[in-house]
Amino acid sequence: MEIHVHEELKLVEIWLTRAEQEDQQLREQLRSVYRDYKEKKYMVAQFQSGQEDLYGLTRDLLLFNRKRIEELAIRQEKEAHPELTGSKPERPTIQC
Repeated sequence: MEIHVHEELKLVEIWLTRAEQEDQQLREQLRSVYRDYKEKKYMVAQFQSGQEDLYGLTRDLLLFNRKRIEELAIRQEKEAHPELTGSKPERPTIQC
């Protein structure tokens, strides 16, 4: 377990391993930590180790965010230039 206290932000980070997540005695001890910091008006954030593929999930999240940013940029451009939406430039017709 790691506990990081950020005084300037009034934030406490608690990092638990998988084994620590299942330890009931440790959970009881943490309740007093939560209570103490709550009285000081700190926000307590608890992070737990997961069982998923961190690399794959992070990659997917970054790809999704990139796609979403591109979609928002296109939407903003269309809103800024409504005369360009819905019409494609016409190409000249060539007859043989």
